[in-house]
Amino acid sequence: LGAAVDASLTLGDVRLTMGGEPTFVALEDRDAPEWNTAALGGRKRALGVAMARRLRDRFALGALLHVGQGKWYPGEPLPRWALNCWWRVDGHPIWRDSARWADEAKPPGHGPADALHFGGALAKRLGVDPRWLMPGYEDAWYYLWRERRLPIDVDPHQSRLADPLERARLSRLFERGLDAAVGYALPLRTRAGRWESGPWTLRPGKLFLLPGDSPMGLRLPLESLPTEGAAEVPEPGPDPCAARPALREPGSARAALPPPREPTGPTVRTALCIEPRGGILHVFAPPLTLLEDYLTLVEAIEDAAADTGVVVLLEGYPPPRDARLRHHAVTPDPGVIEVNVHPARDWAELSAITTGVYADARSSGMGAEKFLLDGRHTGTGGGNHVTLGGQTAADSPFLRRPELLRSLVAYWHNHPALSYLFSGLFVGAYSQAPRPDEARVETTYELDLALARLPTGAGSSPWLIDRALRHLLIDLTGNTHRAQISIDKLFSPDSASGRLGLVELRCMEMPPHERMSLVQQLLVRALIARFWTTPYQADLARWGMDLQDRWMLPRFLDQDLDEVLADCASAGFAFDPAWFGPHLDFRFPLIGSVVHRGVELELRTALEPWHILGEEATGGGTARYVDSSLERIQVRLMGATPGRHVVTCNGVELPLRPTGTSSELVCGVRYRAWQPPSCLHPTIPVDVPLVFDLVDRWNDRAVAGCTYHVAHPAGRTYERFPINANEAEARRVARFQAEGHTPGTCAPRAAPRNDELPFTLDLRLVR
Repeated sequence: LGAAVDASLTLGDVRLTMGGEPTFVALEDRDAPEWNTAALGGRKRALGVAMARRLRDRFALGALLHVGQGKWYPGEPLPRWALNCWWRVDGHPIWRDSARWADEAKPPGHGPADALHFGGALAKRLGVDPRWLMPGYEDAWYYLWRERRLPIDVDPHQSRLADPLERARLSRLFERGLDAAVGYALPLRTRAGRWESGPWTLRPGKLFLLPGDSPMGLRLPLESLPTEGAAEVPEPGPDPCAARPALREPGSARAALPPPREPTGPTVRTALCIEPRGGILHVFAPPLTLLEDYLTLVEAIEDAAADTGVVVLLEGYPPPRDARLRHHAVTPDPGVIEVNVHPARDWAELSAITTGVYADARSSGMGAEKFLLDGRHTGTGGGNHVTLGGQTAADSPFLRRPELLRSLVAYWHNHPALSYLFSGLFVGAYSQAPRPDEARVETTYELDLALARLPTGAGSSPWLIDRALRHLLIDLTGNTHRAQISIDKLFSPDSASGRLGLVELRCMEMPPHERMSLVQQLLVRALIARFWTTPYQADLARWGMDLQDRWMLPRFLDQDLDEVLADCASAGFAFDPAWFGPHLDFRFPLIGSVVHRGVELELRTALEPWHILGEEATGGGTARYVDSSLERIQVRLMGATPGRHVVTCNGVELPLRPTGTSSELVCGVRYRAWQPPSCLHPTIPVDVPLVFDLVDRWNDRAVAGCTYHVAHPAGRTYERFPINANEAEARRVARFQAEGHTPGTCAPRAAPRNDELPFTLDLRLVR
């Protein structure tokens, strides 16, 4: 089927590429904060490094490894790390000798003398004078304060102390602190194809770094340098949609070392830094506009390392974004490690990438699943976002045919199964990937209007696509990235990084197995091929409260998925519905069932949107608290005799409704599972355990039933997460008892009328 979809995409000249962001957790120590809520800590960096090296060896021999700056959210003291891997599309190596790349687990013990020696060799390789290498020093007052040689309540930059003797003692410490260089900075830039350096005139006479724990390259006192006005305005980067010439072969710049030349023009305001840190020589690359210059710099760094016998780690600014490079990255996120995989151009490559990433994660000590305290089997808790685009922004099918984006947005809107079947536990208006119509009812009206006026055809201005949908495909806070379908990297005129021709599907969580991930991605590819041939023209459905009602139940999502697969089959792509059976069982696990004389009562987990709590953020503002005390299960009754059999939950009759399948009735039960300190409706107590009775109205008796507990039936409190699937299953089995129906005469209570949620019994209303 993947080959058939590829043939259709090739015939239509779609030029589709697909990337993704799978997430993983450690197989051991799953209780640790870094595998639940924290972004950093523990063995996360070590596992990330192991993963990055394995991915490089699998996909990108001769690639450049780069330690970059990752995400940085309010409340976090420093940016997170990002382990990047860059390699050339033409197959030529960027970094030839992996032995010249430092192993963080085995630091070679390099110090300031090695940094100076390496810096001189690098300057000669670049054709600049080594005398412009400047030693960098820590701010001594800050250094002394950090080392607790100053009182903790003294400002680290305070220059006067009351006691003259204490002031003299600290002055001597201050002078000694100035003697130790922590690294070297080489002012560096390119002009007209040549490297330039020069002196920095600093007011103290020495290069004092700004206080902090960041790399040296992020603590340079650039504001102390003289300014020369407009001459220092950086040149804009190349147009992301413009064609690029082929890159030169590696080594062509090594033939002769250019002689140093005196600096000309305004002060060089960017610098390369060489800093021994933890026994490893870190080289901080300056910002560069052209990829050709960056590759020349990397070439010189590797040659200088070979000349001086050192090993290095490259950090700082990454290469300029360019279609002549491919890239993947390993980064930390709260509770997970995220892998930003490189985009695949066809089904065979997509299969190889997906299976390879899962395999390398297992080899690195990580997996794609975990278990909650009550034994529920879940994904990692992170995303498995799918990124759609082209090899270049100009190749993006969404920019060449904007009606493809219209089809994608409208189809996802009209088929809630695509929003919820592949999602995780956290769905709804406050989730990380909300639907446009979940938060505000009028959004559907506005979105319908915008889609009807979306530009069409290849001659459309690409920025109009962004402006037409940017303010509608957002979350409640207006964040354009946290949306079910994110277009913040399609073609925003605000930044070069926003003009990449990419559309991101964020409504997919990490599945536990690579084949589950592949069938999801194949479904997306098939729908893109169908929309390219036959654009989707239907109006947007007004779901309203249905999104909070029947579309939270797996039975109706299953039926909706069948319609999607039927559409694919009509386009020539025949999916077997059984391929999605694991998704249904994983997202909506079976709780248990009872059978009485051919009548079956089945309980299955359903979805429940969680409300965000007001002003309940952590001290740093890095997390948002939600009321997770509400849960929902699906009740399914099969083979019942109409007018005879009904089902009650805690004595209240369920609003069971037909699904269109013979003798099948379904509804949802919404209940408070536990009582947290802060939640919606704090006066409403818990509703558990849930006792279900199959009532025979002809005899007014419960003829069968079952009991569902949200925790251990004996009141046991689990203190740690399950260590494996067997323990998790044992906890799930213990919470369901196929017994416990009400004895004697049974008179079901009528459920409160609820026209907004006709498929749901909300036990909070039954008091």
